[in-house]
Amino acid sequence: MSTVRGMLKYGAAGAVLAVALLAGNTNAPAQNADLEQQILKSLSPVAKPTEPSRSPTRSLTATPVDTVPTDDNKFLDSVKNRPSRSLTVEEREQIASIAKDRPSVDVEINFDYGSANIGRAAAPSVTALGRALTSPELKGSTFVLAGHTDAKGNDRVNQELSEKRADSVKRYLVERFRIPATTLVTVGYGKAKLKNESDPMGAENRRVQIVNMEEKAVSER
Repeated sequence: MSTVRGMLKYGAAGAVLAVALLAGNTNAPAQNADLEQQILKSLSPVAKPTEPSRSPTRSLTATPVDTVPTDDNKFLDSVKNRPSRSLTVEEREQIASIAKDRPSVDVEINFDYGSANIGRAAAPSVTALGRALTSPELKGSTFVLAGHTDAKGNDRVNQELSEKRADSVKRYLVERFRIPATTLVTVGYGKAKLKNESDPMGAENRRVQIVNMEEKAVSER
């Protein structure tokens, strides 16, 4: 019988979730709901303190940090609606730099070997992702979808495969969940950013990382 395995870890750069979902398990609906909640929790923006108000009476209010477009936001806007293969190496690294301290989650998606198609084995995890991204807590945020491969094969093939997989996940989310394409930025890193360098061929390296690029602050009023 197929099994479902999930592991959730927390670190300074956000939560990391590695999940393997295989078809045929009778507990799949409940497990998919659990995965959806884990993704939602991992991608929820972390409140940050801002400059306290000098008003005698103050209360804590969550407000967006980026009320004025920053250089990071301008750059992200410039790469929206572009296929992953069109990004330069410098643009890919700039996306990684912006994303490193934002809430993120790694979802292990069961693509067939050498394929970017979302088939029966891959659908449950991508569906859970779509439900999480359309929740009231996350709806409307901008997300980066970053594709990664293991170390098997040459650099060019892995780079192209990671790009196609990121674009495939985006297409699925747009078509099935009506998530606006303008809120999803896709990028591929091939085997350049292995999750487990001690096991370059490990399944945990074959993943799509989702990063919530929105930030919220807590201001005192």
